[in-house]
Amino acid sequence: MPFAEKFLTAPPPVEVAGRRIKRYHVSADPAGIEPAVERAAYAILPELLPEPDGTPPATFVVLHRGGDDGAYLNAYSWAWDNALFFRGAAAGQPFLGCPDRDPAHFVVLPPQLIGCVWELPPLLHERDAWVRHMLAPEHPDLTAYLTDSLPDGTTGDRA
Repeated sequence: MPFAEKFLTAPPPVEVAGRRIKRYHVSADPAGIEPAVERAAYAILPELLPEPDGTPPATFVVLHRGGDDGAYLNAYSWAWDNALFFRGAAAGQPFLGCPDRDPAHFVVLPPQLIGCVWELPPLLHERDAWVRHMLAPEHPDLTAYLTDSLPDGTTGDRA
């Protein structure tokens, strides 16, 4: 199946366990994510949040409904003032350790710290480069991907 972008929506922020949560939903279905999957994802969200460390308690989440049975909740919480603490949960995806294919039966994945504010600018570029060279073309071009890097400069706004 060829690569296709998905629909992204931003429901209003919520507060969970004393943290302000910005929300993003990603789905191939223009109707969005099924209510049962959304409820199950947000029920497990408190388990994905780090202990307070003095950083303002802010998190952003991406709830992604896969094209198969899978559903994924990625929680990115600001920690150490400038780094992102990552913790995720998945449902309906046995490859990730889910016990069944129920998209509303979430299990917590192992936590990881994914990077600080100075390490994050490459994430957007690498996502776009992967789409540009590996997913969108009729024939993926790994060499082109490997040579498509951000130019030298600051870590600030690169627009």
